[in-house]
Amino acid sequence: MKAVILAGGLGSRLKPFTEVIPKPLLPIGEKAVLEIQIEHLCKHGFDQIWLATNYKSSYIENFFGDGSAYGVELTISKEEKRLGTVGPITLLKDQLTEPFLMMNGDILSLVNFREMYEFACKSPASLVVGTKEIITPFLFGNLFFEGDYVTGIEEKPDLKSMIIAGIYVLKPEIFKHIPDNEYYGIDQLILKMLDLGDPVAKYEIKEYWLDIGRIDDYEKAQKIYNEYFE
Repeated sequence: MKAVILAGGLGSRLKPFTEVIPKPLLPIGEKAVLEIQIEHLCKHGFDQIWLATNYKSSYIENFFGDGSAYGVELTISKEEKRLGTVGPITLLKDQLTEPFLMMNGDILSLVNFREMYEFACKSPASLVVGTKEIITPFLFGNLFFEGDYVTGIEEKPDLKSMIIAGIYVLKPEIFKHIPDNEYYGIDQLILKMLDLGDPVAKYEIKEYWLDIGRIDDYEKAQKIYNEYFE
């Protein structure tokens, strides 16, 4: 099975760490973020992995080599210019001739990649979006009223949101919607497909999930490494 990891971001929200090291190589516990991702993909049967790179690409290439140390065939795909969150795969369309998984290089998750992939293969949709329910504590009581009179109060209710989790399964026919070698975002792709009536499916991730795009999330990842990823 094939997978693409988007590892070309600037990591602006993680400065000053990313001024020296590209975000996907930042250490979490004893391993780099990308190492954790690659090992988890390999565990679930993904044996061909492309790393879509841009910023500090040579660091990533030198770190991983051909991927044999991780039990996978690893290829570096280098963007000559920034191509966004889905544009980079257009450089690989000749190789991605079957359904493939794509994920952001700053995601840590215990999702069963194989189950998600098999779900997508059975779906008629050419794009399956991994989603995650996020629960955020609300800091204030929510007041209910009619006119000038209070009718009820809900003390600090949790706010629930279903977010895009940065993990997707795509089928080759998706390339007809993505312009070649242009900056193009996953949000643009989803909106375009919905506008055209092309179905987009979702796969809810129940397992542990963390986006480490910000300093506080990176610090959290350090704390949970032993529990979930060692």
